[in-house]
Amino acid sequence: MALAENVKVECTPEVLTAIAGNIPVSITVTCPEGYFHPKATMEVVPVLVFNGGEVAGPTFKYQGDKVKDNNKVISKNGGSVSEKFNFAFQEGMEASHLELRSKAFYKNDVIDIPAIKVADGVNVTYQLVDLTGAYSLKDDGYQNVIHTSTEGQILYDVNSASVKNSELRNASVNELKQTLKETKANERAKVTGTKIIAYASPEGGQNYNAKLSDKRAGTAEKAWATISKGMEASSTEIQSVGQDWEGFQQAVSASNIEDKDLILRVLSMYSDPAVRENEIRNMSQIFTEMNKKVFPSLRRARFITEVEYQNYSDDELKALAKERLEEIGEDGLLRLATLSEDRDEQEVLYEMAAEKFNSQKAIYNLAAIALDKGFAKEANKWLAQVDGVDSDAINAQGVLALRDGKYDKAVELFRKAGTNEAKQNEAAVEILRGNYDAAAAKLAGATGNNAALANILAGNYDAAEEALVGEDAMTDYLRAIVAARKGNVSDVKVYLNMAAQKNPELGVKAAKDIEFANFR
Repeated sequence: MALAENVKVECTPEVLTAIAGNIPVSITVTCPEGYFHPKATMEVVPVLVFNGGEVAGPTFKYQGDKVKDNNKVISKNGGSVSEKFNFAFQEGMEASHLELRSKAFYKNDVIDIPAIKVADGVNVTYQLVDLTGAYSLKDDGYQNVIHTSTEGQILYDVNSASVKNSELRNASVNELKQTLKETKANERAKVTGTKIIAYASPEGGQNYNAKLSDKRAGTAEKAWATISKGMEASSTEIQSVGQDWEGFQQAVSASNIEDKDLILRVLSMYSDPAVRENEIRNMSQIFTEMNKKVFPSLRRARFITEVEYQNYSDDELKALAKERLEEIGEDGLLRLATLSEDRDEQEVLYEMAAEKFNSQKAIYNLAAIALDKGFAKEANKWLAQVDGVDSDAINAQGVLALRDGKYDKAVELFRKAGTNEAKQNEAAVEILRGNYDAAAAKLAGATGNNAALANILAGNYDAAEEALVGEDAMTDYLRAIVAARKGNVSDVKVYLNMAAQKNPELGVKAAKDIEFANFR
């Protein structure tokens, strides 16, 4: 067993790296000519030694040219053997070394060969992944200015532009007049404009109907002056559409006409109004039915009034809450919760909105607050009350599974949710599983510690730097890792000091982190 000093051992990676809870190792041993006796055998055991113990890997057996067994052969003329194996990661292995312990057997002799150290430390940077999960409260959706519209309409007789007195008192016109009256009486509301839109039903020819529509626009404008007399003044816009093919299609779709699918197919096949009308007239029986059920509702003019309502300001809401909280509606309660920085107060407001209005936003936000507090059962209780398919709620269920270590279920829920936050959470699982390129791809363009970590592990150091936008201790620690991998000595020290000042535990971690082995 001479020439031992010429044995070459290569370990890949040079610094062992934990991936998804395991430490994969690849060893290649190259023996020089004359090293291995033709009648000798050898056993080699890789052992990972760390503070708190040691773990032995598999035993590898080799034999010389003349040994009749089934082990790998190392020729007297020299040669290489490669082995791949794996250690399950344990706490403390980050400060460790890997050594090969060997015994040679020749005739009746057992020869202990000095252990060979082949690697120092285990990189566990992937364990910095944040598994809290990304989720957020739903926006209150509060509108400082609420825009609404109210519509009334009058109908005309066939081929007529005269407005009948009865039409000025129909239900829709009376409702419109009531809205105008209430708007005038409300100091927070005002009419911002009115559109008068006149139409003709699509029979009788395009040119004729265009002129008839124009006449109806004129008489509708005069009718509006009567309807709105004494009410809130506003600008008025007059439109003449002509043949109302859009309204015709909607009316046919909503009707119970037996052959309405045939009519709708004609509309989809032809865009020319004259061709459409001719094709429909050819359906004589259908045309008669449409003349009774569809066309009368299209001989019309519409009055569409836009109203602007000034909602309560934040200060007004707060003052009202102190005096008459019970009078505040769902949107106001959600807004008050947004304005509060007290989680307990937020919960009270969300619970009130959930109880009084079955507010889905409030119910989900209560689940999010429970997640903040780490109350899984309470979060589940609220999420079960969310109606329908809610992507935020599905993502929150994924977060619960993530925290519970149910990664397959978590990924399934994140993919179903499909939100940006869900993609961030799925990327966290990819990091855990060692799929660094996939994680980085899912977080492309994102900021935050997990986005930075994914890019560090994928070797995208510039992208990692761009993602580090926070000022917390972990952000500084990750900045130090990027600096170390780029070889920026001064930045390593600066960022580690900043991290340790904010979180002393990170200072202790840095002292044994293999990322900084060359900077101590």
